[in-house]
Amino acid sequence: MKLSEAPMPSTTLRQNVVAASRHIVIKLGTQLLTDGKGRLDEKFLASIADQVAQLRQRGIHVTVVSSGAVGVGVKVLGLTQRPTDVSSIQAVAAVGQSGLMRLWRQAFEPHQINVAQMLLTRSDFEDRNRYLNIRNCITVLHQMGAVPIINENDTVSVEEIRFGDNDILAALVTNALRAELLVILSGVAGLKGPDGEVCDIIHDANEARAMIRDEKSAMGSGGMETKLEAARIVTDAGEVAIIAGGRSPDVLVKLLTGEKLGTVFVPANRKLDSRARWIGMTVRPTGTLVVDDGAAAALAGKGTSLLAIGITEITGRFGKGDVVIVRDPRGRELARGLINYDADECRKIMGRKSADFEELLGRRSYEEVIHRDNMVLTAGR
Repeated sequence: MKLSEAPMPSTTLRQNVVAASRHIVIKLGTQLLTDGKGRLDEKFLASIADQVAQLRQRGIHVTVVSSGAVGVGVKVLGLTQRPTDVSSIQAVAAVGQSGLMRLWRQAFEPHQINVAQMLLTRSDFEDRNRYLNIRNCITVLHQMGAVPIINENDTVSVEEIRFGDNDILAALVTNALRAELLVILSGVAGLKGPDGEVCDIIHDANEARAMIRDEKSAMGSGGMETKLEAARIVTDAGEVAIIAGGRSPDVLVKLLTGEKLGTVFVPANRKLDSRARWIGMTVRPTGTLVVDDGAAAALAGKGTSLLAIGITEITGRFGKGDVVIVRDPRGRELARGLINYDADECRKIMGRKSADFEELLGRRSYEEVIHRDNMVLTAGR
């Protein structure tokens, strides 16, 4: 399946798709949640809670991905700046997380809405069973009338399993839920173009990287780079993403009525199912296979399985069932998939016909290195 390259008017997308969304994920960063002195802005949280309550009255499920635990912890502990080493971040987050949830609970109390805390790590998404449990838990929370408040579990995360920023966490949550819309609320009004004006619509999040300015805050951990990556993850799966200014009055309510605010990212012309999103956009690959032009054409044009005879190069240490990247001879990513062989076995059978596998491996084996049912095409745009 190829991703959409067809132009789509902003008004059409906003009024026909965004305004029709029934489940949205919103992400709020530390910079947006805090005032000029690094304290969590309770009036702002109350404003977000009020908007979420209005959307819920319209039958829209809202899942919140909220940063702020480290920012709260920094203030409580009297630190002058955000720590940089993992152990200190973990400790500061542990102090701040309870305060963050207390403030969210207070914000929603006037609306008689309960909030639910969920702390997640990257490994929670990469394990298939835990991935499904995340989705199921959030679904039941909405059925119970609670608003999920999700944050990265900084107290146990180490560099190898961190999201890097809650923008990515929000994108993975959006895909796990198959929510129709991700709204990243930021301290800026949207993605600014070369003329300094906010772009209304973006058809390709990857190409938009050329317009990035350095807008990372002292208290936060991300910037426009991670917001664009989050938009890419969501739009490649077939859903819409918006980056908008969180301080704009009633921004969520206005967006969900189709108003022109922020930068809207056009979705691909496919909607991937939950399993394809997990394979293609969630699990981090552990290796790479390079294929020849014939195999590349067969994968991209016909959606075939990947056979060993077309493989020319292998990198990485991976086991059977891991996710690997498939690239063409020029290094362009074509697909990601669950591999049927470990790295050593792949090196033995690469470039060979499946009829040779029993002799090479000493056992009867799969004909396909990656079956087409376990592969997601990622080339396009």
